Amino acid sequence: MTNSGRRRGLTVASALLGGVLVLSACSGGDDNASGSGGGDTSQAKVDEAAAKKASEAQIKITPKDGSDNASINNSAAVTVSKGTLTDVSMTTSDGTEVSGAISADKTSWKPSTQLERSTTYKLTAEAKDSDGRVAHENASFTTVSPANSFIGTFTPDDGTTVGVGMPVSLNFDKAITNKAAVQKGITVSTTSGQEVVCHWFNANRMDCRPDEYWQENSTVTLKLALDGVEGADGVYGVQQKTVTFKIGRNQVSYVDAKTKQMKVTQDGKTVKTIPISAGSPDNKTYEGIMVMSEKFKETRMNGATVGFTDDDGKGEYDIKDVPHAIRLTSSGTFMHGNYWGAKSIFGSVNTSHGCVGLSDTKGANDPNTPAAWMYNNSILGDVVVVQNTGDKTVAPDNGLNGWNMSWADWKAGSAV
Repeated sequence: MTNSGRRRGLTVASALLGGVLVLSACSGGDDNASGSGGGDTSQAKVDEAAAKKASEAQIKITPKDGSDNASINNSAAVTVSKGTLTDVSMTTSDGTEVSGAISADKTSWKPSTQLERSTTYKLTAEAKDSDGRVAHENASFTTVSPANSFIGTFTPDDGTTVGVGMPVSLNFDKAITNKAAVQKGITVSTTSGQEVVCHWFNANRMDCRPDEYWQENSTVTLKLALDGVEGADGVYGVQQKTVTFKIGRNQVSYVDAKTKQMKVTQDGKTVKTIPISAGSPDNKTYEGIMVMSEKFKETRMNGATVGFTDDDGKGEYDIKDVPHAIRLTSSGTFMHGNYWGAKSIFGSVNTSHGCVGLSDTKGANDPNTPAAWMYNNSILGDVVVVQNTGDKTVAPDNGLNGWNMSWADWKAGSAV
């Protein structure tokens, strides 16, 4: 055999020997076969040691890591079992910190502010078990986007005192196709015990009221439990809140366009009679029950915004400082002060473009005028009943005027 042949033989032998050594070191098969069990015992000791080092604390973050369309109300909850939380951090994807607090028993954490829509949040949590061993958990999720969610703006505001005619009115920013589901997520109750029914005017608006005006001095509660409610295909609610408002004294005013007088009643008793000037024969005032929805000490009124224009397309009137204006319809009917007309018209002739005018002075600073008295003694939700104008009854959805619909028709508009 040549030297090169011997070198090749040694190389093969070495390789074979190395392979045998590797097999012997890793398999442990021969030892087990001989009954020694040395390999399993060693592994068991390693596993046991690792188990002793691992924390028993089990952290849970909701929603799950990677979730999208998450709730802005009920997301970002952290809980721990078999341990206590020691640190929780929540940030937006750009690093902005989100405030939150660990519970007194240190087993849960929640953010202290409502989350924003269409935002990615990152959560990191740390906990210890009874032996002080530390556990960690991380998660990231994205909240529901505006395109995939709906919000309802509502009237009246929380904590306000309103008149007996004020309905609960909700306007949704997306068309609602699953009206029953949304309506079931909204409850309206009153301490007077009156039955309250909600009525859909269209896919975006739902109003709620009792058969008769609210009982004076009662309290009404609106509960929105819309979080996660699917209002339309792929569009979910995000609101979860409770609103309460109080009903004040019962004030109902009666405008008679024939006698050109307004009788103001409180709790059924006449407290004042005010001369008025209603719409002219060419521009009659709507008849019917109207609810005060806005008040302005002074406001601009331009005829062009409500269809009263001249041949040049300009408004037939443009008064920049109309005093003591109270809105009665969304289409532009107001009860307001009038300083530009002769004092003799009030109580004697109807001259307006459809509003109800009361005598006033320029600047809205004279508290002794009829318009100032009416303004100062009225609250949103007070009722104005307009009679004998010769015009049609105001539409129930033109403002907050659903009282012009019969109770049977009102209930027929409920989705549940």
